[in-house]
Amino acid sequence: YHLQQILRTLKNEIETGLPVVVLEPSCASVFKEEMLNFFPDDEDAKRLSGQTFLLSGFLAKKAADFRLPKLNKKALLHGHCHHKAIFKMDYEESLLNKIGLDMQIPESGCCGMAGAFGFEKEHYDVSIKCGERVLLPAVRNMGTDDLIITDGFSCHEQVEQCTGRKALHLAEVLRLALENGNGTRSATDGRAE
Repeated sequence: YHLQQILRTLKNEIETGLPVVVLEPSCASVFKEEMLNFFPDDEDAKRLSGQTFLLSGFLAKKAADFRLPKLNKKALLHGHCHHKAIFKMDYEESLLNKIGLDMQIPESGCCGMAGAFGFEKEHYDVSIKCGERVLLPAVRNMGTDDLIITDGFSCHEQVEQCTGRKALHLAEVLRLALENGNGTRSATDGRAE
């Protein structure tokens, strides 16, 4: 029902080819892939799939000349499961390299939260074990001035609850680069001061 309502509501935008930029990878995957599973013959669903981007993919494909100031920081980049599986991390990595980040990209699998899974009492221990396999120790090994970057909301939650560190979304990192390049703010512990 909700997906059909979205298709009706966005009908004009879909038909005109307006790009849809979605910030959360699991939400974007609904338009990119899951909607096609429900409506494989719907032309608007097919068009919406082709018009759906994560921020990094949109900038790479639709604003290739977009330039940002350098942000000379160390960073840990964690890919949300849907991000890695459906969209890949190439655009994200390329964009962050262009702004000058010295990145670590752990081969981390899943953060363990998996949406509401990690909040459920019967799954909590599994959730923590998944996160503690690679990601959470990697976050703890980063310096306090280093950035922790992930676009997944559940990944943000797992990192913050288990390490006390605030992870940033790509959009927040780009904002830091713009503000830092203009001399208005500095990046410390993943936040703008």
